[in-house]
Amino acid sequence: MQKGGIDVLVIDLDRIDGTMAELAGGKAVGLAKMIKAGERVPAGFCLTTEAHKAGTVPLRELAAAYERLGGGPVAVRSSATAEDLPEASFAGQQDTVLGVVGVDELASAVQRCWDSLHSERAVAYRRAAGIGEAHMAVVVQRMVEPALAGVLFTADPVTGSRTDMVVNAVAGLGDALVDGRVAADQAVPDQVREELLACGGRLQDHFGCPQDIEWALDHDGVLWLLQSRPITTLFPAPPPTDRPGLRVYLELGGQFQGVLRPFTPMGISAIKVMAARMSPRTAGDIVDIAGRLYIDLTDLVRDANSRKWLPSIVATDLGPRVAAVLDQVLADPRFAPLPGHKGGPAGLLKWAVRGLIGVTRALARPDAARARAFRGVERFKRASTAPACVTTSADRLTYIEGLKLPAAHIEDLFWPLMAGVLSAAAPAPLLKGVATEAEVNTVLGGMPHNVTVEMDLAIWGMAARAGTHRELLRDTPPARLAAMHHEGTLPDVGLSAFLARYGHRAAAEIDIGLPRWEEDPAPVFAAIANYLRVVDPDQAPDRRFARAAAQAEATRARIVRRARRRRPIRGTLAGFFLGRARSLAGLREAGKFAGLYPMRETRRHLLLVGEDLAGRGLLDRAEDIMFLDLGEAGGAVHDGADHRELIAARKAAYQRELRRGHVPIAMLSDGTDVEALRPPAAPAEGTLVGMAAAPGRATGPARVVHDPADARVEPGEILVAPTTDPGWTPLFLTAAGLVTEIGAPLAHGPTVAREYGIPAVISVRDATREIRTGQIITVDGAAGTVLIAENAP
Repeated sequence: MQKGGIDVLVIDLDRIDGTMAELAGGKAVGLAKMIKAGERVPAGFCLTTEAHKAGTVPLRELAAAYERLGGGPVAVRSSATAEDLPEASFAGQQDTVLGVVGVDELASAVQRCWDSLHSERAVAYRRAAGIGEAHMAVVVQRMVEPALAGVLFTADPVTGSRTDMVVNAVAGLGDALVDGRVAADQAVPDQVREELLACGGRLQDHFGCPQDIEWALDHDGVLWLLQSRPITTLFPAPPPTDRPGLRVYLELGGQFQGVLRPFTPMGISAIKVMAARMSPRTAGDIVDIAGRLYIDLTDLVRDANSRKWLPSIVATDLGPRVAAVLDQVLADPRFAPLPGHKGGPAGLLKWAVRGLIGVTRALARPDAARARAFRGVERFKRASTAPACVTTSADRLTYIEGLKLPAAHIEDLFWPLMAGVLSAAAPAPLLKGVATEAEVNTVLGGMPHNVTVEMDLAIWGMAARAGTHRELLRDTPPARLAAMHHEGTLPDVGLSAFLARYGHRAAAEIDIGLPRWEEDPAPVFAAIANYLRVVDPDQAPDRRFARAAAQAEATRARIVRRARRRRPIRGTLAGFFLGRARSLAGLREAGKFAGLYPMRETRRHLLLVGEDLAGRGLLDRAEDIMFLDLGEAGGAVHDGADHRELIAARKAAYQRELRRGHVPIAMLSDGTDVEALRPPAAPAEGTLVGMAAAPGRATGPARVVHDPADARVEPGEILVAPTTDPGWTPLFLTAAGLVTEIGAPLAHGPTVAREYGIPAVISVRDATREIRTGQIITVDGAAGTVLIAENAP
């Protein structure tokens, strides 16, 4: 069987090129590239996917190729079409057979490789990587009998550092090391090590990304390269910058907004535009790494003045994991303060004076301040509505790029909100030694005037009033209910009124590339179905919230009396701030709630631009505009640029990033995951340690959730999530407790958990991997611990 002058069933490795991945598989193509680059690779051939598709081992062609190779021992290795890809290595998922001698053994080894394509582990790996059908080619090479063998990583696979190469070695064959059956236990002589590092540098440059290279040193001291493939476990490195020296970046989406999933390109573009309106300097510090938002903190950590206040701010606002990472950076001599370096925000004194006036005014008259804040929310809504003259795509883009809300509206909302945040933070140090942290957190529960809590209770209200529609709402798939709503065939369950107030919200709502609830109310219906499973009246969300509020007031009165007896001045101040916190701290959610109005309007106009571009044949669908940035959208509108190939590539990358399990809290510009430099603490067996965020103790089955869109949390289950934002909070009303991997005490999730009176532990490293759905766990929201399975009482 010939194709283009090449035997389709068998191809020598040195005749394969980069276009033959579907014929020869990833491993064979990688070996061929190494050969063409001049590296020392054992000679061999590839039995192609055409042979696999035919279904039987072609003995005649296989024997002829084996004879041309010279016979003797060979290594037989899988080379699937989905193997050794930049996003999926399939390391160890499919079979390798070493020391094969003779045609009969060779045919059996080929069949074994073919069969391994459909092994349970390989199928599960493909499913997890989002890869569909694959075919198997097989590589046959002369066997190297090594004195020493191992793996070279051209970047550190643990820390991610692109400046550190790692060499592992064992005596004899290296397959046990690669498979993980043995640990590296052999030192590599300096000369061989230098040769390996030189090979690694060449191959990394040749392939354009960090490489995982298998190698063997034969008994004559000759170094052979057996494989080179991308290191697929690395989080992408920060983009190159012209700023000097090593840089440090802090992840923003998860730490501040509870969003660890990737942002759409338009979502990132819009946030950068909004940041530039507020502070051009800050906008320049925002960096897109693998679709996540990071901010460059280098100037702050190198500024002697900033280093004095930054740790306390981070510890208070961002939690212990981020604080530990910052400590690591501040202790690193590479980030020592520079003489004359200025990293503090410009105009700080002006803002400090305005802030003092605004906060003092709010503390003096909290009811008036709260009313002013909610008027500010309504003004945000009105000011973000485009004028009627905005009708063309060019008009819409101009409107989006120029949208700027009046400073007065922002200040009406911002200073009362800040007064509430400061009031909630002030009592803890004042009550140190008089009241426990858990007691102070209890006073911050059941907080009134919180728009997110009101939103969740409004969903509960729809469930409570379901009446004859109860079974329909509980048993119909949420997506079908959403379709019925849009078709106008859904009975009136109060959804229209709910969406009029809260339809601009959603999970991951700060990404304008994602639908709002008014577009897709399926998550609202999923929440209603969850609430309809609550059968114990005492667990009704409104009752739970009322109990938390009553307990907060009782605890407040008790600890203020105690404090005034022991420390009269401090007790009086603590009582004042606790009272102001209960008046103003609920505004914590109002700022984001207001900010979502201009985001919704921006999204609405972008979709209309997308419709126009789709009608002109420049987009396949209106929603595809969310995979462009604003500049690229302008190029399509004004110049007719066709970005469909770019959009397809970005969609594929976005889907890959959705599957990523780990997002570094902080990174260095060389790719180092800063937290990986700090080994996790060794807690007591069966116990995970995080940060106390909402007091109380709960035991129940865990429910691990990565996406709230269609999640189901049964009453009494404990929600375990990477992080949460307001779009997750409807799940809290049936959850008995909350565990998150990142977060801060004042973030959305812990704030709402306190207000519902459910215990919460945050900043639990690897919680979604350490805890399994259905496992019985105990959450202690005062101690900051999670006890797992048989260790739970």
